[in-house]
Amino acid sequence: MVMATTTSTAANTSLGSVTLEVADPEAARRFYSAFGVDKYIRLRASEAHSTGFRGFTLALTVSGPATVDSFVGAAVDAGATVLKPAAKSLWGYGGVVQAPDGTIWKIATSAKKDTGPATREIDEVVLLLGVEDVKATKQFYVGRGLTVAKSFGGKYAEFAPGQSSPVKLALYKRRALAKDLGVPADGTGSHRIVLGSTADTFTDPDGFAWEAAASLAPTPS
Repeated sequence: MVMATTTSTAANTSLGSVTLEVADPEAARRFYSAFGVDKYIRLRASEAHSTGFRGFTLALTVSGPATVDSFVGAAVDAGATVLKPAAKSLWGYGGVVQAPDGTIWKIATSAKKDTGPATREIDEVVLLLGVEDVKATKQFYVGRGLTVAKSFGGKYAEFAPGQSSPVKLALYKRRALAKDLGVPADGTGSHRIVLGSTADTFTDPDGFAWEAAASLAPTPS
């Protein structure tokens, strides 16, 4: 994908919002309300062509396995498809679901045992972009004014969150992300996601579109 040029490469940017492009905003709004994540995203109508892996996931971190199961259950009851059943792993416990609009969500905890009953509380939401070259894309974002909070060589990078968004931005190798989610890495067409920029409009090296947050009015509820 070709990186778009912009006029203000030194702009100080942070993630202001996350907008999912969906075929049916009303149906998507019902799903995300039932899932319990509607306050973290915006929706807008789009019929953009997209096949296969869209190159990103939204990851929820919660307190324990029972809460993971609660969110997975709510998503499935609302129409989601399970891509990876919730299960224990070396790092904790988690599962992966795909919303009816095609967006992939990962729900996980670092805890392997419950210390209390299930809640509907989310500790953290991270937008993970699957990119071809983590180091190069990280430098692109640093050049636009984002601040790196964590970095593990060419494998993973996480940026400091902006004050206006409850969602963190992170980068991961595309093929590694697809493997983690349990889907093939291939995909074509639109990513079907727009990132709200606190500065200007631009497109990153992997084709993820950013628009000035002011132009991304939230959909009426």
